[in-house]
Parts: sequence; C-alpha cells; structure tokens
Amino acid sequence: MHIILHQPEIPSNTGNIGRTCVATGSSLHLIEPLGFRIDEKSLKRAGMDYWDKLDVTRYINFAEFKEKHPGAVIWMATTKAKKSYTEADFKDTDYIMFGKESAGIPEEFLVENEDHCIRIPMIGDIRSLNLANSVAIVLYEALRQNDFKGMNTKGALHRLNWNSDLEMP
Repeated sequence: MHIILHQPEIPSNTGNIGRTCVATGSSLHLIEPLGFRIDEKSLKRAGMDYWDKLDVTRYINFAEFKEKHPGAVIWMATTKAKKSYTEADFKDTDYIMFGKESAGIPEEFLVENEDHCIRIPMIGDIRSLNLANSVAIVLYEALRQNDFKGMNTKGALHRLNWNSDLEMP
C-alpha cells in the first residue's frame, strides 16, 4: 500500500504516519511544500528509530507525483466524500491520499476524483480526526481487505514456567 500526504504541516503527525508505514510495509509519498524540515527532532522522535527504514519519496507538487505514477489508483480521504472508507475496494497497489491538517485535500482534486473520495464516519460537527489516526484507520482497512498480505497476523504467548515449590498467585 501507499500513503500520500499532500502538504503535511505537523511533523509529529508525519513521524507517526511514517512509523505506521514501516510497521505495515507501506510506502510514504510526501508532496511539498512541507510545513517542517524533514530532519526536525520532533519528526524523528515521533518516527523513533524507524525513520531510516521508511520507504519515503518527496515530490515538488501533485503534478510531479502523477507524472511519476501514471495510472495510479488514488483514494482521497476527505470529510466531503459521500462514500465511507469501508465501501472502497482497495487493492494492494493503491494509493491513499490525505491532505494537510488545516485544509485537507484541495477541492479541485476532489472534484476530479469524486468516485475515489472516501470518508471516515463521525458524529456531530467535529471538523476531522487527527491526521495520523485517520491514516491508520483507513490504511488498516485497506490492509484487511488484502488479507494483511506479508504481515504477521498471529502473535505467540509465552507461558510462565512456575517452580513446583512456589504457589501460583
């Protein structure tokens, strides 16, 4: 899977999204301008020691992204969509795009791609969810639809070996 952040503004969000991408084997695509320098401490702190393992690419603008990825299927996450993210039919080669924290994805992109606009349902008049949370919600649905391809889906519990002379609590 691929995550696109269009002009992200908050370094800690991008760092957390980068960590999620590393944990899921997803690529991160950053479309400039960024609201921070990529080497800021807060970005690296949020991404922790995972940032060097991240498959990340930067683009000058969305036109450059589209030129380098012709034919890419792009799902655009927006509060303006009519369709829920659970109604999307995600393929493991798809891109999921999120806009900057203060304004979302530009309206003209949404109008041109209305059939690929998706939203996370919410109640009330809340403007939106946190960007990093939104990415995780939608990305994990896309991964679920693709059977978590290449991911560990089962953990292992380690049983305690109690000494027979001791009572179990």
